[in-house]
Amino acid sequence: MAIQAPNHHLQALAGRLCSEGLYARLDEPIGGPPTLHVLNPDVPAAEEHVIVEGVTDDAWFWWAWAERIAPAGDLDDAVSGIRRVLGAAA
Repeated sequence: MAIQAPNHHLQALAGRLCSEGLYARLDEPIGGPPTLHVLNPDVPAAEEHVIVEGVTDDAWFWWAWAERIAPAGDLDDAVSGIRRVLGAAA
């Protein structure tokens, strides 16, 4: 299994989300885990934070409210789930 830092998974997801028309910013607070702040520019109130749990190929993306989104290796499923929650048209 390849070891990947959590921000690697979040950066890859951010790139995909931005290409889909969403805004995504990686936050790396001092002393805390990285999070991805995601915003639907068409519905500015629709914003959430995404985290990643795990550093291997078995890592998962999670909502900040502790609900799984998709495996970190499945960006298509993750983008689809995030777009659905943020009300972004397909």
